[in-house]
Amino acid sequence: MTHSAPAQSPDFARVVRARNAVATVFALNGLAVASWMARIPEVRDLLGLTPGEIGRVLLALAAGSLVALPTSGFVVSKIGAARTVAGGSVLVAAGLTLAGVGADSLGTVAVVAAGLVLIGYGSGSWDVAMNVEGAAVERLLGRTIMPRFHAAFSLGTVAGAGLGAGAAAAGLPVVVHLSVVSVIALIVTIVASRSFLPRTAEVDDDGAPVQRVSVWTAWREPRTLLIGLMVMCAALIEGIANDWLALGLVDGYEVSNAVGAVGFAVFLTAMTAGRTAGTQLVDRFGRLPVLRTSAVLSAAGVLLVVYGGSLAVALAGTVVWGLGAALGFPLGMSAASDDPRRAAARVSVVASVGYTAFLAGPPILGWLGDHEGVLHALLVVAVAAVVAGLVSPAAREQQPTPVEAAARD
Repeated sequence: MTHSAPAQSPDFARVVRARNAVATVFALNGLAVASWMARIPEVRDLLGLTPGEIGRVLLALAAGSLVALPTSGFVVSKIGAARTVAGGSVLVAAGLTLAGVGADSLGTVAVVAAGLVLIGYGSGSWDVAMNVEGAAVERLLGRTIMPRFHAAFSLGTVAGAGLGAGAAAAGLPVVVHLSVVSVIALIVTIVASRSFLPRTAEVDDDGAPVQRVSVWTAWREPRTLLIGLMVMCAALIEGIANDWLALGLVDGYEVSNAVGAVGFAVFLTAMTAGRTAGTQLVDRFGRLPVLRTSAVLSAAGVLLVVYGGSLAVALAGTVVWGLGAALGFPLGMSAASDDPRRAAARVSVVASVGYTAFLAGPPILGWLGDHEGVLHALLVVAVAAVVAGLVSPAAREQQPTPVEAAARD
């Protein structure tokens, strides 16, 4: 992807406002989703579910995402990224509240699952739209910043996990916790999305309006599909931690739910640090070496978590795992956005392929958890890391990516 300042662009202050708005909605998406994930152990206990049963419940979240993702590129092209993000935040807020009511007040699996479908659908459309907007801002700024947006997402997840751990330790009801988070996420996201770039500002590197291509065309591109496979593995590496790390620590090391939530927060903190430093690493070493190193770190980290033998070693492995999980997803999105004319379509396809990890992951991990224990089921991460390393050459930069000093933020 070539980052060069377009001949005709919005004023720099407007682009900076859009950049800050994109970072904000990334962070809020992470806050909302991680708030749910940090309370999974308590929801399991409230509903009296086995690992396999909670895995099937979590499948509802993935199902909602997979319904949204294939059409999100089309929706963004029709109504714009800002409206898509705002609409997604409404659904996520409703889903969080419904899931909390289902777990805490009603004790009904079906209600929780319905809430998760809403969260999945809302966050899926929100995800594609904010990545498309992030790519547009990145082109106008003239430098690689996508990992920073995903770092903002990770900061949001750290905040969500931390608040979730505190809420669990304080005995705050799940419904109260998730309802408060939903209101905050909804209001701030709608306000922030108003600062997105105007749709007329979406231009290619020559300053001409972007002519979008069909999503169906992108589905026939081998490189796009391979990037999607890599992102699927990256999503599996990250998603297994999101859904199962806290449970694995609780069951495997016999610690409390609050300590399990702390372990999840440690993972997210490490991943955030990796994403914060990611821009410099990619600029210095290139996209492909960073992706291959990430795969090695992910595999090594999960092996330490599973076979560490003590909570201290497992937490150290969680740090390594988090660093390895940091860059696969954002760099896959950057690779899909190399050509601004095809960015929306390719991001939609890559996200659709990638999010199949959230469809396959919960039932696979639940089945393995029933038979081998949740801790040992985490070894699926090592398999995903190997596959990600093998297909990562598809994400190699198609052109050099110069960074223009004048656009530094």
